[in-house]
Amino acid sequence: MAKVAVIKINSAQYIVEEGKTYEVPKFSAEVGSRFEVPEVLALDIDGKYEVGTPLLNDRKVVLEILEQSKGEKVIQRIYKAKSRYRRIRGHRKQVTKFRVVSIA
Repeated sequence: MAKVAVIKINSAQYIVEEGKTYEVPKFSAEVGSRFEVPEVLALDIDGKYEVGTPLLNDRKVVLEILEQSKGEKVIQRIYKAKSRYRRIRGHRKQVTKFRVVSIA
């Protein structure tokens, strides 16, 4: 059965499932290392639910850091009518890609 957890990374909450890969805004961790999430908010293990108030201190979620890279490019266009003013700016957000190894 599926193991699902709600975790908090960098002031954002994510619903993660064991064995799946996710991409989130960058947080500091070494590529190839295992990272234990300190803030687990809720768990669902085989239909048995646990909700923290606000955290579950005795539970842990282990992540394997796969990659620190840049996300997709976002292009911003500025155009002002009748003044021949045009600007194009691009930006690529730093992201961390990880896989959920275990939820316990």
